[in-house]
Amino acid sequence: MNEKRKTKRLKELNEISISVVSGGTNIPQEKLSYNYSEDISASGAKIRGNFLLPVNTVLQIDFRINTLKKQITAVGKIKWIKVIIEDKYYEAGVEFVNTTKEAIQKIENYIEWKQKNKSLNPFWIFTKFNEPEPK
Repeated sequence: MNEKRKTKRLKELNEISISVVSGGTNIPQEKLSYNYSEDISASGAKIRGNFLLPVNTVLQIDFRINTLKKQITAVGKIKWIKVIIEDKYYEAGVEFVNTTKEAIQKIENYIEWKQKNKSLNPFWIFTKFNEPEPK
């Protein structure tokens, strides 16, 4: 399978919080819970949550990068939705739009740092083999 992505993607879970900026009408805020990003790149991320958000909804996403003890804020537009469990669990592909160059640079630097550390850290192999299999 040919890789179509423009930028390197880091597959790891990070905590996130989101808020709808535009395009998501009639979304009850108390039900809106997107708690994790499954992977991230300088151009977007895959997020997981409990509410179906329409394609083209614009979100503000606050990534809490545990390793760095930092938060990175990005604005993104939903490009696709995947229903995992109807009315309970969804994944969404988000493309970053109108995100500051500084935030994109922080994401790129983090991905580069993590990939470099994986190659230098022998314990990464142990961690990698204990991750769940992709579906």
